[in-house]
Amino acid sequence: MKNKRVLFLLATLLIVGVGIFIANLLVFGAPYPNSSKEEVFTVGMKTEEPQILGNLYHQGFIRNEWAFNLGLSVKNRHGKIESGGYNLSKNMSVWQVAEKLTSGPDLKWVVIPEGLRKEQIGEILAKTFNWSSNELGKWNTTYTAMKFDYIEGVYFPDTYLIPTKENGLDIANRMINRFNEQFAPYIDEFAKQDILWTTGLRLASVIQREAGGKEDMPLIAGILWNRLLKGMKLEVDATIQYARGEKDANWWAPITPEDITNIDSPYNTYKYKGLPPHPIANPGLDAIGAVLHPTETDCLYYLHDHNRQIHCAKTHEEHKENIKKYL
Repeated sequence: MKNKRVLFLLATLLIVGVGIFIANLLVFGAPYPNSSKEEVFTVGMKTEEPQILGNLYHQGFIRNEWAFNLGLSVKNRHGKIESGGYNLSKNMSVWQVAEKLTSGPDLKWVVIPEGLRKEQIGEILAKTFNWSSNELGKWNTTYTAMKFDYIEGVYFPDTYLIPTKENGLDIANRMINRFNEQFAPYIDEFAKQDILWTTGLRLASVIQREAGGKEDMPLIAGILWNRLLKGMKLEVDATIQYARGEKDANWWAPITPEDITNIDSPYNTYKYKGLPPHPIANPGLDAIGAVLHPTETDCLYYLHDHNRQIHCAKTHEEHKENIKKYL
């Protein structure tokens, strides 16, 4: 009788063990054990955890969502899975995938708004990738100064997913490549209108900084073209802001009369005619399009009221009246 009990116990343990082994393979094991391909699994910036689990399952990285949830719990993780990109393989078990997704992304999201100067872009990158002050300095003075026409304006404002191991020079080239892709459809039109692309980009950067929104851009473009074609000084505050640089932790602080008088720079469009020598920011496509398709207007002056509503004038006297009325 005793031997039968022992045999029964051993058989039960064997069955349980085999069951656990099979369950582990079918539920917790790798979906494709023989796969060696590494793929990027992307977690969007606003993706909730249930959707992340669903995406893992539907893209074939896990066999079972419940099993993966258990894997996360076993890892005793704190907080949410960070957005970004993760290098995963379908030969990874639930435990390995859970470990990977709770250890930080291999690629990080970087959002570059329209109208920033390259130093501001550098600050965003430095914060995202924990750059040293030396690396940030190289971004400002070396990586973004490799070509004369690429000193400013070509670091395209967009949302990027960038590998954490990518260096500053590679990121600069990444943004230039994105600019080239986005700018390519405009090249022929600039040529048809006999406008150098560098001229168009410089004007677009001024429009980007001066506009209260994309609705203003064609009108501002028409006014600035009028001033340029009449040989008038542009007298644009944003160009002086660019020349002055950072003030009180603000790259675009309002200018003062002393700035207009004292800043002797080719970017001071109150002193010197024509466009600044380089773009003053990195414009978006709306500003670039406005250069090519300006509003036809007789206005030579404009201002924004406190609600950012634009008002234009044909003469300096009308402009002075607008200043009294709106400012």
